[in-house]
Amino acid sequence: MTISCNCPSINNYTEMPVTMTRLLSACLVSISLLLAGCDNSGTVIQRIDDAAHARVGVMTGTTGEAIAMERLPEADIKSFDDIMDAVAALKSGQLDALITGYPAAVHVAGKNPELRMLDEPLSHEDTAIALRREDTALQAALDALIVELKQDGTLEDMKRRWFKTTPGPYEEPDIAVPESGEVLRIGVSATREPFNFVDQHGRITGHDGELARIIGARLQRPIEFSNMKFMALIPALQSGKVDIIVTGMTATEERKKQVSFTRPYFANAQVMLVRNQAASADPAAKAAPAITDTDDLADKRIGVLMGSVFDRYIKATYPQASQLQYQTIADIVLALKTDKIDAALFDEEPLRVILRSEPSLAEFGERVLPSPLGVGFRKGSPLRAEFDAYLAELKASGQYDDMVARWITRGETVMPEIPVNGNSGVLIVATSNDGLPFGAVKDNQPVGFDIELVSRFAAKQGKTLQIATMDFGSLVTAAASGKADMIISSIYITAERQKQIDFSEPYFQTGSRFAAQKASLAQFDAAMVAPAKHEFLASLVQSFESNILHEKRYLLIWDGLKTTIVISVLATLFGTLLGALVCAMRMSPRTLLNLPARIYINVLRGMPVLVLLMLIFYVVFASVNISPVLVAVIAFGMNFGAYVAEIYRSGIQGIDRGQSEAGISMGFTRMQTFLFIVMPQTIQRILPVYKGEFEF
Repeated sequence: MTISCNCPSINNYTEMPVTMTRLLSACLVSISLLLAGCDNSGTVIQRIDDAAHARVGVMTGTTGEAIAMERLPEADIKSFDDIMDAVAALKSGQLDALITGYPAAVHVAGKNPELRMLDEPLSHEDTAIALRREDTALQAALDALIVELKQDGTLEDMKRRWFKTTPGPYEEPDIAVPESGEVLRIGVSATREPFNFVDQHGRITGHDGELARIIGARLQRPIEFSNMKFMALIPALQSGKVDIIVTGMTATEERKKQVSFTRPYFANAQVMLVRNQAASADPAAKAAPAITDTDDLADKRIGVLMGSVFDRYIKATYPQASQLQYQTIADIVLALKTDKIDAALFDEEPLRVILRSEPSLAEFGERVLPSPLGVGFRKGSPLRAEFDAYLAELKASGQYDDMVARWITRGETVMPEIPVNGNSGVLIVATSNDGLPFGAVKDNQPVGFDIELVSRFAAKQGKTLQIATMDFGSLVTAAASGKADMIISSIYITAERQKQIDFSEPYFQTGSRFAAQKASLAQFDAAMVAPAKHEFLASLVQSFESNILHEKRYLLIWDGLKTTIVISVLATLFGTLLGALVCAMRMSPRTLLNLPARIYINVLRGMPVLVLLMLIFYVVFASVNISPVLVAVIAFGMNFGAYVAEIYRSGIQGIDRGQSEAGISMGFTRMQTFLFIVMPQTIQRILPVYKGEFEF
C-alpha cells in the first residue's frame, strides 16, 4: 500500500518552499510566543458559554470550526492543521479552549491530566464514509458491510480498543488485505489520533485505519492510503484521486451536496477541551520542576519524530507522559526552545550536531535504544544483495572508515566529488533529511553520510542518483510499495519494519539520548544559562548569520524569487494576450461572442485565485502529471486576463468616437484606424492601471 500526499507534483518540485515555510513558521511562532508572554492569564472556562470571548482553537476544515463560529461568534477563533499543535497551544496558555471530536478529546485528556473535557457537548454528529455520487454499487456494498460490522460487534469492539480514557498501547489485530486486484484508494488525514494516525513504522493506523483494512479484506480489494490535509480530502475525492474517505468525517448537509455518504459507523460529538482551573489560574507562576535524570520524565511532555521507534519506546517506558510527534527534527528543536515540550529523544549523532549550534540545549541521561542502522528495500529486491556486497567492499577498501571520520567524528559538511555514470538508468533513493551527520540540505544539495553512501553505490551501479525527500513516517511505505528503490535516513532495523521491507546489513551502530533546555536540567545553574536581556540582539544577529549567511539559505530565497519572477512574467504575457481576445469578444455586437466574454469576466473577477488554482489542479488536470509552475501560470494568467480585458475596453471606449470617424473619412480602414489612431492613445491611458494590476 502507498501513502501519498494531496499534491505530489508540487511536493516533488523543489525543497525551497518547504524550507522557507519552516523558517517563516519558526519566526512567527517565536514572535507569537513573545507576544503571548505579555498576558498569559487566560480565561477560566466551566461551561461553553464561558468561552464566548475566549481564545478557542479548532481543526481546519472540520465541523468543529463551523460550530465554533456559529455558537461563539465573538470568540477569537484560531485554526490548526495538527491537533497536537493545538494541544500544545492550549497547555502553554496561548488558547483558552479547544474544540475537537469526542474520540480525540478523550485521547488527549487521558494523556494530559492538566486538561479536561467539558461534560456538555457542542453537537452530536454522525461519522460516515464519503464516496463519489456515481459509485452506487460501492456505496451499497459499504452500507451492507457497516450493518454487518454493527451486528457482529466488530465496531463496538473497535470503539473499546481505540477510544479509551487510560494511556497505554493500542490493540490492533492483523488483518489480511489482498495484494492483487483493483486497488481501493482511501483518503485519510492521519493527524487525528485515535481515528487516524501514523505509527512508528510509517503505517496508517487507528480506528479508521483498521476499518479501512477490514473494508479491503471484506471486499477482496487491495488498499492504498493517500494521506493529506483534511480540507483537501473532498476535492481529491471529487477529482478521482481517491475512491473513498475514511477518516472520521461527519456527514453534514453541506458535504452531502458535494459527495455521498454511507450509513454512520460511529456516533460522534464535538466537545470542548479546557485547562483544569488550578492549572489555568496562573500558569506563569507554575514553574516546571527541574529534570535530574530520565526518571523525572514520567509526567513530562516528550517530543519524538513521527514514524520513529521512539514512539513505542516512550509509550512503554513513560505511559503517563504526554507524547508529541513532529514531522522533522527542526520542528522538535523549535518545540524544545519555545517550551512546547520538556524533553525530546534524538539519535545520538544528529543530537551532537544540534548541540553545537544550540547552546541553550543539553543532553542528559544514559544512552537508550542501541540499534543498528540499515538501508531498506522492497521485499525480494535484488538490490539488497548488491548493496550488501558493495558495503563489504567499501569497508574492506578503507573508504568507509574515511567517511565515518569525516562525517561522524570531525563533523565535516562537504560532499566529495563522486563521478556520475548514468548509463544504466536511475536509482531512486528516499530519505527524510533528518539532519547532519547523516542527511541534510546544504547549498540546495543533499549532503551527509547517508547521501555519500548511496551516491557511491549509485556510481558503482552505473546509475543516476535521484533523491526523493519525504516525511520519515512515509519512508517504509515508499520502499514497500516500490515508489523508491531504496530508503536511507538513519533507520533503525526493527522486527516490525522487517515484516514490511528487507534491510541491508547494518551500516552503522547508533543509539539515542534525551535532550532538554539547560534551564530545565538540575545540573545547570539557572542563572548561568539564562541569557541576559542585552544579549538578545546579539543572539538574533548570530542566528541570522548562521542560518542565512553561513548555511547560504539566501540561495533558497533567491530560488524562490526566480520562480516568482518566472510565474509573474509568463502569467502576465498569457493574461495580456487572453485579455485582448476576451476584450475583442466583449466589444463584439454579436451575442455569440459577447455573452461568453461577459460571463468569463464576471466569473473570473469574482473568484479567488486560490480557488481557481485548486480547480485547475484537482479538476481540470486531475489525471495529468502537470508542472505546478505551469498550473500557476495558467491560473494567474486567466485571472489577470479577466481584469485586463476590462482595462482594455474602458481605455478604448474612452477615446472620442469622432477620432475613429475622422480616420475612416481620411481613407483608413477600420483596422488601420484602430492601430494608428485609437491604440496609441489607449495604451497611454491604460498603462498606469495596467502597471498597477501587474504589481497587485
